[in-house]
Amino acid sequence: MSQSKSVFSQVFQPVHPQIFHRCVVRYSGNTRVKTFTCWDQFLCMSFAQLAYRESLRDIEACLRSRGEQLYRMGFRGRVSRSTLADANDTRDWRIYAGVAAGLITKARKLYADEPLDVELEESVYALDATTIDLCLNLFPWAHFRSTKSAVKLHTLLDLRGSIPTFIDITPGKTHDVNVLDKIAFEPGAFYIMDRAYLDYERLYFMHLDAAFFVIRAKKNLDFVRNSSRPVDPDSGVRSDHIGRFGAGVVSYPEKLRRVRFYDEKQSRFLTFLTNNMTLPPAVIAKLYKMRWQVELFFKWIKQHLRIKSFYGTSDNAVKTQVWIAVSVYVLVAILKKQLNLDPSLHRILQVFSVSIFEQVPLPELFTEHPHRTEGNQAHTQLTL
Repeated sequence: MSQSKSVFSQVFQPVHPQIFHRCVVRYSGNTRVKTFTCWDQFLCMSFAQLAYRESLRDIEACLRSRGEQLYRMGFRGRVSRSTLADANDTRDWRIYAGVAAGLITKARKLYADEPLDVELEESVYALDATTIDLCLNLFPWAHFRSTKSAVKLHTLLDLRGSIPTFIDITPGKTHDVNVLDKIAFEPGAFYIMDRAYLDYERLYFMHLDAAFFVIRAKKNLDFVRNSSRPVDPDSGVRSDHIGRFGAGVVSYPEKLRRVRFYDEKQSRFLTFLTNNMTLPPAVIAKLYKMRWQVELFFKWIKQHLRIKSFYGTSDNAVKTQVWIAVSVYVLVAILKKQLNLDPSLHRILQVFSVSIFEQVPLPELFTEHPHRTEGNQAHTQLTL
C-alpha cells in the first residue's frame, strides 16, 4: 500500500467500487443528488464507527477540522450535519445492506478454512437475536413495552471466523422464531439454535431443505422414544434416543434424535434435538456449546460499535446505521485476515481510532517498535 494513503482510505480498499455502485443504482440512491453522494454518506457513518463519534454534530466537527485531507480520504461532498441527517432518513437502507452482503461474501471466502472446535467439513451457523432498547418518545415505530421502544437484531453467524451471514432488524415485539421464514437454508449445513426457535413446522421445512439443526428442547417436550444408543458417561452424555414427537404434533412427522447431556460446570441437564443421525452425541453437545459465539458477537458489537445509540430516529436511519456498523466489523475482519494481523478485532479498532488520519501502511501500525527513553540517549556535557 502506498504511504501517501491515509489509514482511513486503506481501510476501505476491500469495498469493491462496482458492487457499491450496483447497490446504489438498484435503489436509486443518488437520484437528484448533486454533491453529497451515497459514498460520502457511507464514509461519514463509517468514520463515526471507527472514531467513536457521539453525534452528527461530532462527526461534522471532526471531519471539517481535517478539511484539507478529506478529498484524499475519498470524500467528494461537503460534510454537513443536516445533509447527513437527511441522507440517513431518506436513502434506502438496503443500499448498505447490499454493500455489507458483498463484504460478507468476501470475508467468508477468506475464513473458509478456519478450524472449528469439532471436526466438521460442513458449514456451522448459530442463530440468535439481541434486543436494543430505545426511547419510546423518539422511536414510537418500534414500540416494545408500555414505557420503552426496542429493536431486535436477528443474526445468523458463520462460526468459521464469526462472520454474520444474515441480519434482520425488526421491532422489539417480533418473536425470534419468525426469522426462520426469511432464511434460505444451506443443504448439509448445521444450524445451532436456542429453544426460542423450537417450532415444529419450521424445523420440518428445514429438514426438507436437507439442512441439519441442533436445538435445545423445552421442558414440556412430548417425545416418544423408539430406540436407544449406547453412550459414554465420561463424555457427559446421559442418553441418546431415536424417536418422534407425540401424537399431538403432526407438523413434524419424521423421526429425530434426542440427546441428554449433563453440564458439570453449571450442574444442570440439557436436552438437545437434532435431525442428524450420524454424529456422535458428544459432538452434538459440543455444537450447541459453540452457539455461545453468537452471544459474544452481540456483546462485542454493542461494546465496540455504535449501535446502542443512534444518529437518527427513523426506521430507515436506524437500519442504515446498523448495516454500516456491520460493514465496518466485516471490513476489519477482512483486513485482519488479508494482512495476517495478530491483534484482536478490538485492538485493531482501537488503533484505527487514534490513527485514522495518519499516512502510514496498515501493517506498520501493528509493528512493535523499541521504546526509547532519555537514559538511552547520548548527552554531550561541557567540561568546566
